Amino acid sequence: MLAVGVLAGLSVLSLLTYGYLSWDSLGLGPGETEATRTGLGEEPGAGAPSSQPHIIFILADDQGFRDVGYHGSEIRTPTLDKLAAEGVKLENYYVQPMCTPSRSQFITGKYQIHTGLQHSIIRPTQPNCLPLDNVTLPQKLKEVGYSTHMVGKWHLGFYRRECMPTQRGFDTFFGSLLGSGDYYTHFKCDSPGICGYDLYENDNAAWDHDNGIYSTQMYTQKVQQILASHNPRKPIFLYIAYQAVHSPLQAPGKYFEHYRSINNINRRRYAAMLACLDEAINNVTLALKKYGYYENSIIIYSSDNGGQPMAGGSNWPLRGSKGTYWEGGIRAVGFVHSPLLKNKGSVCKELVHITDWFPTLITLAEGQIDEDIQLDGYDIWETISEGRRSPRVDILHNIDPIYTKAKNGSWAAGYGIWNTAIQSAIRVNHWKLLTGNPGYSDWVPPQAFSNAGPNRWHNERVSWSAGKTVWLFNITADPYERVDLSARYPDVVKQLLRRLSQFNKTAVPVRYPPKDPRSNPKLNGGVWGPWFKEDEKKKKSDKSKGANKQKKNKNKKKAN
Repeated sequence: MLAVGVLAGLSVLSLLTYGYLSWDSLGLGPGETEATRTGLGEEPGAGAPSSQPHIIFILADDQGFRDVGYHGSEIRTPTLDKLAAEGVKLENYYVQPMCTPSRSQFITGKYQIHTGLQHSIIRPTQPNCLPLDNVTLPQKLKEVGYSTHMVGKWHLGFYRRECMPTQRGFDTFFGSLLGSGDYYTHFKCDSPGICGYDLYENDNAAWDHDNGIYSTQMYTQKVQQILASHNPRKPIFLYIAYQAVHSPLQAPGKYFEHYRSINNINRRRYAAMLACLDEAINNVTLALKKYGYYENSIIIYSSDNGGQPMAGGSNWPLRGSKGTYWEGGIRAVGFVHSPLLKNKGSVCKELVHITDWFPTLITLAEGQIDEDIQLDGYDIWETISEGRRSPRVDILHNIDPIYTKAKNGSWAAGYGIWNTAIQSAIRVNHWKLLTGNPGYSDWVPPQAFSNAGPNRWHNERVSWSAGKTVWLFNITADPYERVDLSARYPDVVKQLLRRLSQFNKTAVPVRYPPKDPRSNPKLNGGVWGPWFKEDEKKKKSDKSKGANKQKKNKNKKKAN
């Protein structure tokens, strides 16, 4: 007992000194006894290993479809290549074209039209966030005993305290609230004079961590600490949303070594950032093995949207880029790596969407999905693990009613079924339909990055006939969207327009409020953070009620 007491004392000292408690430092392992655990203040039976898997979801930011070794990139990604080769590569996997939409759909299992976030992203100065009536994935996992932790980029709104990650199901949060920022200083300017610090630990600015550490490495260190301090016999959900490889293009010097030959400065910086990210994921995997999680873990890797060629990303041979509904904006790098997979080393070509992780992971965690939650995702674990057919036959890529309308769009062009001025995109089986203004539509081949700056002369461009607002592609036969079939198959166009119309009937109003001057970090101690105070609103309403009462009383007296 004395030895146990000494160990316990040392562990407390370790906690105070390093900020986290390591199971390794306590000498706890597979051979420990029930009495030992009880002596450490843990209830008998608490050491039984969980049948629930550890879930590690890694989300990269703005990684292009081509920008992984196994898709033919010149950028070396040995970790991603190995994990994907030993797992299941998702080669018909879709996300949304921008940050907030993909993150909201991952965490709720719902399309944007069902959360009100169908337009653009949540801006730093907007009083907006993922609606509070939406149940989140970490909340559902907590219900069945999971410890839930988020490290990295949130980008789902923060204007009020209830919107923060720790209020949406995460036990801990360490990362940034905004969509981008400096990788070293963690400062972000939304516009001239509207600048602030954006690094948080739980609900407070993490000034103590402002040590000039590159964010990819800093986030990995935090993940290692979490894994070291948690009991691997209890299920954990780790959501690691790296800032890389989103602009600004910054990376530590040593990662440039292999890419001096890349003339294009943006591509060279991007390559260095991706090399650092690949190393970080290797370190996360090593930590999972070191601390006893790996054998009962599911590692999911995904990009949040396509790459941005002007910022070094490549989606070749796909068409378009981030922010568009062409395949280059929404078809993502993705794979699952796990000892629990049945068909390891395989390729899944079945249709999978980012909303599918919500029901899939809850089911794997032995949780329950409430009947009143109208999900757009499907449980696709058997599709991935066993190679079965996907339950998914369609994807609503989006309907954005307030995006810039296509000038020549009309109800007539949509056969009276749909106004083709509206930006929308839908996939049904092999077919994909786009209407309105789908965004930048070039193909950007690798040689476009051969010069010092992006060179559009190398891009392949298509001049559409004037007034075109409808496109139809057979994505299975033509994944690069080179042959528009809308004129050849008008009946298919009509079928997909009807499906769009059906989806649109279920849409909720768009949430995209104007900016609020109270969001300025200067009014919040130089920090980006919640500014909307519910109490102030109540006080104002109470004051106005009081003033109205006084007016009524005065009017009564006058009347008397």
